[in-house]
Amino acid sequence: MNSKEARALRSFGKNIAALRRASGLTQEQLAERSDLAVATIASIEQGKRWARLTTLQRLANALRVTTAELLNHW
Repeated sequence: MNSKEARALRSFGKNIAALRRASGLTQEQLAERSDLAVATIASIEQGKRWARLTTLQRLANALRVTTAELLNHW
């Protein structure tokens, strides 16, 4: 992974974390709402992995935002 992609991944993760906190949710609560593992949420927020399209949709639904909003800031 090149440095530009790594920066984008970290920025994406920070955006997910900010949206989660703005919704007043813990990682555990978001995982439960989205039917994802806590480890998946943590890895995404830490900028260690990209989310698949199905994961993006689950996160958007759980956070009550659009998928565009998940991608908006990175």
